[in-house]
Amino acid sequence: MKTYKMKWGIVLLVGIMGYSPLLWSQASGELKWLKAGSLQTYFSEQGSEVESGADDPAGSIYFSWPADYGLRQSTMRAKALWLGCKNFYDVRAKKTFSVKVVGIGPRVDSDWEEHVFPVEFKLYGRYPHPSVTVDGLSGTDNELYDVLDDVIDTLQADRMVYVKVNTALGVTVTKKVMAFSHPYHDNYFICDYVFKNTGIVTPDGTRYDQTLEECFFYLQYRFAFSGESVTAYAQGWGTWDSTWGKNTLNYVLAQDPNPLATFTILPYRAFYSWYGPHSQRPFTNVQDDWGCPDEKETGVMAAAKYGGVIVLHADKSATDKTDDPAQPFTNNFLGSDDPTTQLPYQQFNETFMMNRYNVMTSGRPAKSHAEQVGEGYANEWGGDPGGYCEGLGFGPYTLRPGDSIHIVLAEGIAGINREKNREVGRNWLAWYNKTATPTLIMPDGSTTTDYTNYKKAWVQTGIDSILQTFRRAIKNYQYLYKISPQAQIAQPPPPPSVFIVESGGNRIQLRWSTEPDAWPNFNGYVVYRSKGNVLRPETVYEKIFECDRNYPVVNGYHVFDDVTAQRGFVYYYYIQTKDDGSTNEEKPGSALASSKFWTITNKEAMLLRPPMSNLDSIYIVPNPYDVRARALQFADPITGFDRDRIVFFGLPPVCKIRIYTERGDLIWEKDHTNGSGDDFWNSQTMYGQVVVSGIYIAYFETPDGKSAFRKFVVIR
Repeated sequence: MKTYKMKWGIVLLVGIMGYSPLLWSQASGELKWLKAGSLQTYFSEQGSEVESGADDPAGSIYFSWPADYGLRQSTMRAKALWLGCKNFYDVRAKKTFSVKVVGIGPRVDSDWEEHVFPVEFKLYGRYPHPSVTVDGLSGTDNELYDVLDDVIDTLQADRMVYVKVNTALGVTVTKKVMAFSHPYHDNYFICDYVFKNTGIVTPDGTRYDQTLEECFFYLQYRFAFSGESVTAYAQGWGTWDSTWGKNTLNYVLAQDPNPLATFTILPYRAFYSWYGPHSQRPFTNVQDDWGCPDEKETGVMAAAKYGGVIVLHADKSATDKTDDPAQPFTNNFLGSDDPTTQLPYQQFNETFMMNRYNVMTSGRPAKSHAEQVGEGYANEWGGDPGGYCEGLGFGPYTLRPGDSIHIVLAEGIAGINREKNREVGRNWLAWYNKTATPTLIMPDGSTTTDYTNYKKAWVQTGIDSILQTFRRAIKNYQYLYKISPQAQIAQPPPPPSVFIVESGGNRIQLRWSTEPDAWPNFNGYVVYRSKGNVLRPETVYEKIFECDRNYPVVNGYHVFDDVTAQRGFVYYYYIQTKDDGSTNEEKPGSALASSKFWTITNKEAMLLRPPMSNLDSIYIVPNPYDVRARALQFADPITGFDRDRIVFFGLPPVCKIRIYTERGDLIWEKDHTNGSGDDFWNSQTMYGQVVVSGIYIAYFETPDGKSAFRKFVVIR
């Protein structure tokens, strides 16, 4: 598994989305990504994800939804995991503390390895991601982000991050985060925690067995919905402090201020959060800031979404593994800059640990954060400069040596889709700027001229969406854990294992393998295309092709020629396998499709130059090829990545290309058959070796036997 563990803030790797999703730090530990569905994020070997663990100019690219439009769709600033108990004997301090608390987050802690000790960190998949190439080069983000440690064909999730850490509390935490590519289940993760009293209290495995009294396990969530509205400090239409959640609102379902005495079972043990209108936005009417619209250009809303967490299971005790409806004991909000969240972390300071333990065991307030803020500005309420986060505390538990507690949650994001977002924002902006008066259709089908309430109403449909997400997570949990035999989740068909895109002179050709044809209820494929960019806020995806189960096979592949591409533009593609809709329980008759994220391309394809009839027209660019100048030599215009590519211009429509060393050794060959005048070589041998400095000879031969030679130089 390739890992990236770098000094804080010293390396900037330009990311596939045009900014830096790979600026990672030692303080955050090793990271692995889940990118199978519309909700995408990284996870840390520490067991929780701290603030700015994968930094970018706006401070976070964590929990991005909908990821079809880039990782800039972030919704989370930081998380925390705290573990605590009473009357703990600490072998390092050689004393008994009235309380002992350890944990990770929400702040970056340079000394985290003093109290949290990673044991195992893996990314598992039910199947490998497909091979996706564009003009002979890797054309998928998955080559970087989706590198599996192992393939487990019996895995019930499409992808699973497995984390195991020991802690200075003597509790070993095992965390499994499950991601799904199913179109109705790809916007949440199921997080399965086991907290076991193993007695391991040091990095070297020192063990001290003792009973842990009044244990609490506490999870903290700091949502921030600025997303694409803030690209860097003072850049974009949003406010800078929204990037750290200053105006986030948190609402709790199943609220009960005295749960152990009067608790009654309610449908949800959950909370959800959203972007609250901000007092510094340029609106006379506060309601106009619902969704954080771009009032300058497009009207698109950065925050037309809700994020939330639902408890699916929590053990009653170490000996009673049935679900306890009174958990979590604590569902309370906290100032994100509260002293208990600050550094340095002090695991031998009893006052500091008691303050944290009090937060973990604070129970439930009579009113949630959102209810207390009411109709006011969330960014001006309460006095905490960081805004407010939400915490879930499970306990009190007694853990004897070897005892464990099992807790399962689902974390998700939901809201209106991008097409509706653009439509509503565009209509609102026209009324707001008084440039037009488009018809405003409310979510219930009625019409209105109140453009402010129109946009707010559409944003607030996200409440129904996040509740629907909770219901789906409950059903999936019942299915995965075999709690309800009625909870069947029909699987969509798999994607093709090979997807090939090739630029051509008069068309861009797509080819894909045929394994999905054997899937039960298989009913064909759908191809989508975007022009000019991909996985960015401005991207527009359009369906350009659809076929049924009878689509023909040519030379072992299904083939589609995109003849509608226009010269001078670059294009990106993805393909989905679809079924006949017979297994779709939510929308009977509507096809289930494989996830677009398995095949979506990250390199551009284009119409190439017309072919030439005369071999005398062939020339090679650049010549010489100097690796020191490769950023200027066919660098990717969208991502900025270097390209180790040498280009052959002026080719006939069909010919064979061979590359020889100066002494005559054949190192690479290709059949040029795309009908254009262009082709490419990535300066590697046919065995994948990067060529060294020297003089090379390119040989070109047409089917009628005509041939030509060209010399070129490589400097490394």
